[in-house]
Amino acid sequence: MPSTTITIRTDPDLAGKIAALALAMDRSRNWVIEEALKQYVEAQMWQIEGIKAAIASVDKGEGITHEQVMAEAEALLSEHDVAR
Repeated sequence: MPSTTITIRTDPDLAGKIAALALAMDRSRNWVIEEALKQYVEAQMWQIEGIKAAIASVDKGEGITHEQVMAEAEALLSEHDVAR
């Protein structure tokens, strides 16, 4: 797979931590950075897709009101005798 070069600027402390991780893992700094970026991007994409799905659900009238949520929470708290 072809690759693309991206240049970033970061503080020396973070660069040192990346270098230390790379050394400890017997990997390159590039590998550590790419793995971190992959994980971050996947997590952000997952959140954004979840938000989009939730908005679409509400737009279709499939959501529940704030009052319903609070009533359910109150019932659960009362059921378990949790002090509020």
